[in-house]
Amino acid sequence: MGSAVAADGDITAAVLANRDVVLTGDAVVRVPQGTHTYTGVISGEGALRVSGTGTLVLAKDSTFTLPHSRQHQRVQIPGGNHPYVVVGSPDEPAVTVDAGATLQYGTGGTTGLIGSFPYNTPGYQQNQDNIQVDGTLRLSLTRLFNLGIISGSGLVTQPRNIWGTLQICGTNPFSGIFDNGTGVNFASTTCAADLPNARSVVNRGSWIIDTPLNHTVVQRQNFYSHEYGNDVNVHSRPGSKVILTGVYSWSDSGDGAAPSLSDPGLNWRPVAHKLNKRGTNIEGADVQWGDGTTHQIFMPGTAQTVYINLHARRQRSRLTFDYNGPVTLGAPIGGGMYHDTLSAPGAGDVVIADTSGNDVTFAAAQYYDGSTTVGRSATLHLGSGTAGGDGSLHTGGALDKVIDNGSLVLRNTRTPTLLPAVTGAGSVTQSGAAATTVTSTAYTGATTVAKGSLIVSGTSLRTSSAVALTGPSAVLDLSKARDTTLRKLQAVTGAKILLSRNSPELTVGSTTATVSGTGLAIGGAHFSVSRAGAHTVLTALTSAAATGPAPSPARTGRAATPLGASTGTMADTGSNVGALWTITGLAGVVLAGVAAVFVFVRNRSRPRTAPRHSR
Repeated sequence: MGSAVAADGDITAAVLANRDVVLTGDAVVRVPQGTHTYTGVISGEGALRVSGTGTLVLAKDSTFTLPHSRQHQRVQIPGGNHPYVVVGSPDEPAVTVDAGATLQYGTGGTTGLIGSFPYNTPGYQQNQDNIQVDGTLRLSLTRLFNLGIISGSGLVTQPRNIWGTLQICGTNPFSGIFDNGTGVNFASTTCAADLPNARSVVNRGSWIIDTPLNHTVVQRQNFYSHEYGNDVNVHSRPGSKVILTGVYSWSDSGDGAAPSLSDPGLNWRPVAHKLNKRGTNIEGADVQWGDGTTHQIFMPGTAQTVYINLHARRQRSRLTFDYNGPVTLGAPIGGGMYHDTLSAPGAGDVVIADTSGNDVTFAAAQYYDGSTTVGRSATLHLGSGTAGGDGSLHTGGALDKVIDNGSLVLRNTRTPTLLPAVTGAGSVTQSGAAATTVTSTAYTGATTVAKGSLIVSGTSLRTSSAVALTGPSAVLDLSKARDTTLRKLQAVTGAKILLSRNSPELTVGSTTATVSGTGLAIGGAHFSVSRAGAHTVLTALTSAAATGPAPSPARTGRAATPLGASTGTMADTGSNVGALWTITGLAGVVLAGVAAVFVFVRNRSRPRTAPRHSR
């Protein structure tokens, strides 16, 4: 290697000869085809352009900067005891990689970076030499490093198993693709970051997101998984949030510069060698999927293709779903380490945001110990309503509860489910063939049973504004309820209410009925009464099918107002009506006599018999 050359303009010959170069202005290296390793150092003042068709590999750190007359970048460090870096008025790029050319920083060690670091930034070194990448920048470094402000439309790539970490800070206008082979930090405790224009992230390692105190960091890119074992790991400080608006998908075609998935269904089906397995670890962070403007879920897949962990670090985690249409979570949320999701319950809470159209389905058994909050305009479905798509929430944990201010819909097809305590002003709907059991209810919205059984055990529905049995196969099982008080009741023909055989009592509004005999009517609702095992069974009848007399002058006869999709005729009861028909003692004798006269008028040839309800 000869002595350093002071130069500007075309410095190709000096670089290919491995001579040190001191820039005295802007320079260009026209890299010929092939790979060329440069063991010299570029210093001085100026800008460097790498063009051509080959690859230039830098083995040593270079330290040149833009001339002082072209430096206007401001780096501030506010935050007091919690400092963070803010980069304003970025300088023009000191390094440019033209389309068709490749610049490689490092040879798999700690040196080979172009940079100047005058700012004394906390936690990392903010690079003064910004870079524009329209070709390819390959990062083969094993240290924590920063590239300054990144612009251009090309590819920034890190080889697999190169244990260095690129630290991205500030607002970077780069519109190309990041290909993460091992590790990238996006923002940190000491800097925020933004990539408003980047096309996507190819993730073959760990993409790690963090925030300064009281900051929101938004990442808009789609992530593409190329290899087994990659993940997006999210941290945040108190008062901070991370918002992910893209989709974390597998890529089975295209290289790092053009990732794509031939069939979106492959996100949901295991492939050979688990190549499409990908995950996210939420490390005591406040994370939001979606920003209310899309309905493509961040983690599409099942337990065989994705994993999701909530951990408690400085604080418990929180995961918010904020979409404007239906999305399905097909995998469990747990708290294990990496792929071992279910080795421990998740330590965090889940929120279905109060966004119009936000309709989230949990199509897997969830395993987080925490609250589940449903916003006023939102819906949470447990179960997809199709085979293999049953869902549930964790129960038995100290923090398990549902705060339902919107709509909670239960639609498992095969797997019975048990709900944690349910509070809030929202509604609960049972619409799956598989039964749901509630053991603690204090929600004030309506209760609808459209299909299957809603079992009330050790609690009651007395706080629910109304109960509607809207399907002929609907069953409301109150046989183990703490009490059987309903504010209002509606039922279609064939729907059933189960009471305890030992104490068959039902209260609707202000009327309490002790059920005996073969029939019951409360207001406009008529039921046949039967016994089966430990149950007293009330089966709803149409008003026309009730052959007995009007049970009481208190009956109003007002029309029913369905609370949900109904089949058949809805019988309606409310708090302002409540006549009871029960065949016991003297009252039974009187009613039997009245009924006999009624039947005689209809058909004088028939003998007098006790009245019977028939459909």
